[in-house]
Amino acid sequence: MPRPPFGMHSLCRSPRRSVICDIYKQHRRSSRRSFAVLASRTYEDAVDLLNTLQTPFEALKKQRDIGIRPSETANSELRRYLDQTGYSQRDLNKLNVIHVAGTKGKGSTCAFVDSILSQYRKSHDIPRNVGLFTSPHLIAVRERIRINSVPISRELFAKYFFEVWDRLEAAASKSEVPTPKPVYFRYLTLLSYHVFLQESVDTAVYEVGVGGEFDSTNIVDHPAVTGISTLGIDHVFTLGKTIEEIAWHKAGIQKKGVPSFTVSQIPAALAVVQERAKRKDVESLTVLAEDPRLKGVSIRPNASFQRLNASLAIALAETVLQKLDSGFEVRATLLPKEFVHGLEQVLWRGRCETKNEGDITWYLDGAHTQDSITVAAKWFHDENFEKPGTRVLIFNQQGHREAVELLEGLFKAINTQRSVPFDHVIFCPTVPSDKLSNRDSMNLSTDTAAVAGLEMQKKFAKRWRELGTAPSTTIKVLPSVEDAVEYIRSLKQQGEPKVHAFITGSVHLVGRALGILEGAEAL
Repeated sequence: MPRPPFGMHSLCRSPRRSVICDIYKQHRRSSRRSFAVLASRTYEDAVDLLNTLQTPFEALKKQRDIGIRPSETANSELRRYLDQTGYSQRDLNKLNVIHVAGTKGKGSTCAFVDSILSQYRKSHDIPRNVGLFTSPHLIAVRERIRINSVPISRELFAKYFFEVWDRLEAAASKSEVPTPKPVYFRYLTLLSYHVFLQESVDTAVYEVGVGGEFDSTNIVDHPAVTGISTLGIDHVFTLGKTIEEIAWHKAGIQKKGVPSFTVSQIPAALAVVQERAKRKDVESLTVLAEDPRLKGVSIRPNASFQRLNASLAIALAETVLQKLDSGFEVRATLLPKEFVHGLEQVLWRGRCETKNEGDITWYLDGAHTQDSITVAAKWFHDENFEKPGTRVLIFNQQGHREAVELLEGLFKAINTQRSVPFDHVIFCPTVPSDKLSNRDSMNLSTDTAAVAGLEMQKKFAKRWRELGTAPSTTIKVLPSVEDAVEYIRSLKQQGEPKVHAFITGSVHLVGRALGILEGAEAL
């Protein structure tokens, strides 16, 4: 039986809690039967097999109810998997990893670094190849693993997926005890190392999944540099309820003898980051304000939080280039043209993104924390406050206890901005209407019964009314994102001159929307 996540293998020995393990075993046995006679090795086969490594909702719920949280065993297990695939820490050092944690902006920071290095590579042939590992994906899982800013192809994903799978199978066949596969995110992390090493990547940008200290990306002992973006409250069940607890986890990516950078933080968070840096004996910890060299550089969106992310990215890119290129020098007053081009060309999909469809403008931001939803609300307000037209909100957040609080935060933020009220508010789940053709979007961690019954969406609608929405606002609960998109398009057909649709609350929601709007992978 594959080893359950977060130390569940040891939990199974407890009779009081064995029910969780039974659920997990049942799911795994079903998965093995489904793929026992797998003959072909296409991209679709790889994704289907990858999906069997997801932890089902029932097991996740039991973990939360009992209070099981990630521990240091997660990383020790991944190190064992790394060894089984034939790699060592010496191999990982070849990747010159740029490791980024944070609550807000870590994805944007990684995208900036990746773009800067890719531009520098074009003019200097250094680095040879740039890798980028991020999560989650919007449409296709291969978005998570990029080389020179481009997601790896379907063919490469399948090739390397099965190479890792076969190596783990070979290791399991030699073991006297049942040897599991790593769960979904850990498998993808392991896969990324294999891909980058095989494809001659010599600089790899890694975005932390959750937290930092116990995150599966945190097994590289000697990264080139680490960075911590703005810290706030997120993943409270996993990381803790206070900013100090959360900062402890995020600061766990710092390493002995490795330079570290962070942006300006609230005092309580910064104190923890500094204390952990001292205990870990980092080479240096630099606290960054907005880089004055960004004056005149076009950052999208042109907001202070994004310019701070860009400042962190500049410091990280400069640090790794000083290591890789003996001819590179940090300029005190002017950014190199490659840095400017890299920063200005970044479009991090699903973050402060707009799409025009005739007289309909779609505003998409996968904000999923209280802080980020406030930023997203301000962005939407600034983008269209003075524009005439009908305003529509599409919101969802599935499977988190803080989901209603996030909705309340959005309502408060919208009213704080004194925005024109929404004319229509739509709540819908993010499950694909065609599951077979959307295997990349399959999510076994959600309560399928609750999704089918639209339970969370009905709670959202009830709460939105209670918060005091305008009497003229139409509130809808719809069964899918496809239905929500069609509803908005129908408004235009009914004669509305302009429609401004704001989609937020979940990266998965934004990904589903982009897939529908573009009719293809949003890569």
